[in-house]
Amino acid sequence: MRGRAGYTTAAMVDERTRAAREDIVRRHMASENALDFDTTMSTFKHPRYELIPYGVVHDGEDEVAQYYVDSRKAFPDQANEIISLRHADDAVIVEFWLTGTHKGRLLGLEPTGKTFRCQMTALFIFDGVDLVNERVYFDSATIMRQLA
Repeated sequence: MRGRAGYTTAAMVDERTRAAREDIVRRHMASENALDFDTTMSTFKHPRYELIPYGVVHDGEDEVAQYYVDSRKAFPDQANEIISLRHADDAVIVEFWLTGTHKGRLLGLEPTGKTFRCQMTALFIFDGVDLVNERVYFDSATIMRQLA
């Protein structure tokens, strides 16, 4: 069956698929913390990264790779800590803390040297066992207040 975005969905996901998806998400998030973006990129079938609060979509390997370069210039110590992980028919939903120290330019804001901690939710969207999108929701004002 095809979902709204054209990805294959199933009414129920078997345990093997759930385990494979969870492994991919955990490797993805751990590799971001380790700044091992080759591994991060390898977790995607097609790299796509959506930052919902900013209305920004990075689609394709070049754009997603550039996002990682730019975001780590702004926050070289950026890290995530998983709070909870849940499964849906076509996604793994992760609540997590994101932290970092503002050491580079961000959206026109010069570095402040201040740290932030923000609770976020990411939908890791799958086509079968292939990761095809990471869609991240957060309150950008929470971060900006901490950096000001």
